[in-house]
Amino acid sequence: MGIRSWLSQAARTLKLAQKPDKDELWLSIKISLLGIGVIGLIGFVIKLLGSVIAG
Repeated sequence: MGIRSWLSQAARTLKLAQKPDKDELWLSIKISLLGIGVIGLIGFVIKLLGSVIAG
């Protein structure tokens, strides 16, 4: 796959891409924040359990 082929495929993809509307963007933000919160909560619980067991 040459550079020219890759560039034409990238241009085709960009032509098909659309900006998300307000509702879709808000849903993506909420899902991302929920994921970050869940990962943080899991890390906090692991840290808490580690300090209880070690301490």
